[in-house]
Amino acid sequence: MSLVEVTDLTVEFGALRAVDGLSFRLAEGAALGLVGESGSGKSTVASALLGLHRGTGAAVGGSVRVAGTDVQAASDEELRRLRGGRAAMVFQDPLSSLDPYYAIGDQIAEVYRVHTRVSRRTARARAVQVLERVGIPDPVRRSRSRPHEFSGGMRQRALIAMALACEPDLLIADEPTTALDVTVQAQILDLLHTLREETGMGLLLVTHDVGVAAESVDEVLVMRHGRLVEHGPVGAVLAAPAQPYTRELLGAVPRVEARRAVGDGPRKSDVRPDVQRPDVRQADAGGREQDGPQADGRRTATGPPGEVVLEAHGLRREFGRGKGALAAVDGVSLTVHRGETLGVVGESGSGKTTLGRMLVGLLEPTAGEVRYEGRVSSGVHPTVQMVFQDPVSSLNPRRSVGESIADPLRARGVRGRDEARVRGRVTELLERVGLEAAHYDRYPHEFSGGQRQRVGIARALAADPRVIVCDEPVSALDVTTQAQVVALLGELQRELGLALVFVAHDLAVVRQVSDRVAVMRHGRVVEEGPADEVYESPRDPYTRQLLAAVPALDPAVAARRRAERREPALT
Repeated sequence: MSLVEVTDLTVEFGALRAVDGLSFRLAEGAALGLVGESGSGKSTVASALLGLHRGTGAAVGGSVRVAGTDVQAASDEELRRLRGGRAAMVFQDPLSSLDPYYAIGDQIAEVYRVHTRVSRRTARARAVQVLERVGIPDPVRRSRSRPHEFSGGMRQRALIAMALACEPDLLIADEPTTALDVTVQAQILDLLHTLREETGMGLLLVTHDVGVAAESVDEVLVMRHGRLVEHGPVGAVLAAPAQPYTRELLGAVPRVEARRAVGDGPRKSDVRPDVQRPDVRQADAGGREQDGPQADGRRTATGPPGEVVLEAHGLRREFGRGKGALAAVDGVSLTVHRGETLGVVGESGSGKTTLGRMLVGLLEPTAGEVRYEGRVSSGVHPTVQMVFQDPVSSLNPRRSVGESIADPLRARGVRGRDEARVRGRVTELLERVGLEAAHYDRYPHEFSGGQRQRVGIARALAADPRVIVCDEPVSALDVTTQAQVVALLGELQRELGLALVFVAHDLAVVRQVSDRVAVMRHGRVVEEGPADEVYESPRDPYTRQLLAAVPALDPAVAARRRAERREPALT
């Protein structure tokens, strides 16, 4: 019997058809992955299963049946019983899904009472029970905590607990691990697998990460521009994809086991949106980016490193005072040479972002020093610039992107009658990162995620830096856009002789771009060395644990690793 039956589903937002004639079924207890890039329509499909488009102005056509309920014909009361009762949804950002004012346990208890009409005491007991079920330690005490007192992984577990409270037949997980580091991601995926085994619930997993799908589902449905591209058993689709787009999508996934490429890297034309090449995102008439396969952004082996451009000696950074002081970075020393990439990896809370901000001068070290080209300097130094994780929050929404890029030029005294020179230089930078001169007067909300990250790179280049510190620059992007940004950084590095410090939790991306890698844990570097050496022969148990948590594209390998992770964890 089918738990979900979708027939010829269409969803339109005005003139935009986000889902176009999609049909699929999900059997009871089965798991299906909806995979596609940003804008493919996969989250729109997930919302349609619970009737979440009702009252939004969206036009929904076709037939959707979930757990015996005809979603299109259901009354508001029937939809309320379906949502959270027979089918539950876990969203990407747990902070936006949880009320910051109320305790986690109270929020779970409220959902349970809505569907079961039990007493407050019984509902609170159920909240503690499901928190324990999803692996929250000391669930009685933690049920009284508020969302800000939980880590990102614990908040996601709390959302899953809320979804499980009423023992639904179907769990819809919309990008449940996108914002999590690799070990926490593995824990959440293992949890979903275990819950399926124990409860027999069905799972619809929405993700842009093909590796996450391989870890978690029986079948995979690949979407593009609202349409079904390919559908079949996950092992068969990933091992031998029948459609060119699926092959392109898989080709864009960075592989943690793959060594860096040796040979010619991408040329300037590889990142220009107006050049008809298969490895570039072309812009359509509406200015939206279209998809293409991966450009090879890995650095060419270039021989001995150049001169030292950045050094850190005994860096320490504490937050708080007295006995409550926390050392986010504790005695880190490193060296960066001209033209090389140093990758810095670690879990959330390892201190890697704090280290990056000290290297740029945005944070003053509590102890130790940073040297730029041999000279000690405090504060922001123009030769070191930063590309941030979230380009939206680092760009002023009220200013055009051209004006934001021009800020470093004006800070250096180029102003007044030189305004034409400023605009000319910004135009040059926009084109250099694969955008267009006409984009100068556009605002951040008019760009895609990948385009906004290109703007951030252009702004960093405006100061003519010797070093760029990239803080999770591709973590929020889908795999093909991620590959293009990595390719752009590699090209700029080769042509301008830049040094890069690439801070990320994605070990596959870090190997793709790095000459050397430093692994951080609890504020310290636990392992450092040439990238291939660290990845192929890791010395530290923590490095081995990180590598074991990376999603595998082979479901059989994923199952073996999942079994290994059930053994006692590293303390």
